[in-house]
Amino acid sequence: MRFDRRLITHFEWLLPLLVLAVCVLGTMTVYSATQATGEHGPSTLTTRQGFWLGAGCLGMFAVLLFDYRRLEPVALLVYLIVLVGVIAVPFIGRIGGGSRRWIPLGPLSLQPSEFMKLALVLALASHFSRTRPGPLGLREAIVPLVLMAIPAAAILAQPDLGSAAIVGIVAFTMLLVGGVRLRWFAALGAPVIVLAPIMWRHLKAYQQRRILTFLNPDMDPLGAGYHVIQSKIAVGSGMLWGKGFLQGTQNHLNFLPEQHTDFIFSVFAEEWGFVGTILLTTLYLAIVLRCLLIASHARDRFGVLLVLGMAGIIFWQAVINVGMTTGLMPVVGIPLPFFSYGGSSLLCLLVGTGLAMNVSMRRYYF
Repeated sequence: MRFDRRLITHFEWLLPLLVLAVCVLGTMTVYSATQATGEHGPSTLTTRQGFWLGAGCLGMFAVLLFDYRRLEPVALLVYLIVLVGVIAVPFIGRIGGGSRRWIPLGPLSLQPSEFMKLALVLALASHFSRTRPGPLGLREAIVPLVLMAIPAAAILAQPDLGSAAIVGIVAFTMLLVGGVRLRWFAALGAPVIVLAPIMWRHLKAYQQRRILTFLNPDMDPLGAGYHVIQSKIAVGSGMLWGKGFLQGTQNHLNFLPEQHTDFIFSVFAEEWGFVGTILLTTLYLAIVLRCLLIASHARDRFGVLLVLGMAGIIFWQAVINVGMTTGLMPVVGIPLPFFSYGGSSLLCLLVGTGLAMNVSMRRYYF
């Protein structure tokens, strides 16, 4: 495999710099969220996060070595391989946090549902790149819906409501950017409304309580509503400038649950305040806008859809995570992209960033 040195001239610098800035802030916050009182040096979780950040950076630059268009004919194969991993989780997976989501690989564990998000984007980008341009009807949406429904159902059974929701939202985003007419989205939403009571009965009791306490957190302040109440206290106590790095009381007094994963934004907001959260959200906005700019300059439909799908993953995860930690959305267990602790999520997102860089760098070589 030979790397074209001319690509260095068009190397995409801004996107990885923005992404790595968020990763560094995230690793610092994981350090703060997992640091025990009186303990010196980084925690085990911080060390692991650093390892996955390094592995993700290697993956991000490794995918630059080949032309992204080579993925188009094998996109469905990649999807099927990841799908096998998702389906295998109930049989060989490891239980953690009350769910069976991880496949152990020696000292490490991988979460196939995280890789399914990117695999689905690849498969749908390949599918829509072969369809006729212009407004599409419901017929063209059948295959994408099937590709979404199978892994979403398998992930929901783990149970992992958050990842299943992201898979569905990203799929509908791809339908929209793929050209399906807006009027068909109402038709696609009708079965969801009809099946809602059935889906509700299949949710775990704690998942039902999370949704109910979103409507009224005070109905169970020491139970299901505890997460949201403590998170909102942490965010509010940061005020304008924050309490300072390692100085968050909600975090270090263990009032804040899941502080290094789902509620890591609350830790950051308490320590860095309104100014810090504005900086972080600005970085996310810049990443999404940069992806949109790369997509607008891409020279083929597959590249456009691939980058837009990646932007969709980042955008929706960031919006939902910040929304649930501030009480604007139900708590569904979605990590903050590039920020929350989690090797599979970080590795997948950095590889996806590399693919977006790949599209940007090769827009002149057709």
